[in-house]
Amino acid sequence: MTGQTKRIIVTGSAGVLGNAVARGLVEAGHAVAGIDRVTDERLPAAVHQCIADDLADPTLAARAVEEARSKLGGVDGLVHLVGGFEWVPVQDSSLATWRSLFSINVETAFSTIMSTLPNLGDGASILCVSAAATASAGAGMGPYTAAKSGVSRLVEALSAELKPRKIRINAIMPSIIDTPRNRADMPDADPSDWTSPAAIADVVAFLLSDQARAINGASIPVTNSGG
Repeated sequence: MTGQTKRIIVTGSAGVLGNAVARGLVEAGHAVAGIDRVTDERLPAAVHQCIADDLADPTLAARAVEEARSKLGGVDGLVHLVGGFEWVPVQDSSLATWRSLFSINVETAFSTIMSTLPNLGDGASILCVSAAATASAGAGMGPYTAAKSGVSRLVEALSAELKPRKIRINAIMPSIIDTPRNRADMPDADPSDWTSPAAIADVVAFLLSDQARAINGASIPVTNSGG
């Protein structure tokens, strides 16, 4: 790609971060298609909204990606924001817990990326979401950080495998994002230490841009407060 308008798919577009990312990309002049389980009236009218009940299902992921590709007329980039979190000590967890977190974090990334790759031209870019907590799993963070570590390893492997096509893939690693849900779940915490969705969206836009062409296979912390 050469710095012109890009056609970008954003999954998880109905979420707070997805809304900020899609909005930022549209304001930067890009064409955007959002994929989520529901539509979101808060999104700019320019965003083409597509429905997928479960992106971990390869058939549903392929169907949604094809709809997005058709509406955009092609695909130059993918931002995969779908994921999930659960705080649970290992001794209180079950295999179902681990499988659920693996599915919503790793399987959705795998199925969406595999569905998108045939539509990407040389020089395209992909971005996923890992987590800052993968550096060291604290109490209650074992299943979640194991799943997000899987996302980072997927990104690293694909960054090497996709080099012949000059397709870049990176991950961002947020800590706590300043969202209404997190404020409600942690009423005693100080949100001034959290990162705003808008600040993270700026990083996403940069990593998709040609200015970030030297960055590939990286997992980049996006944890600064006051964004």
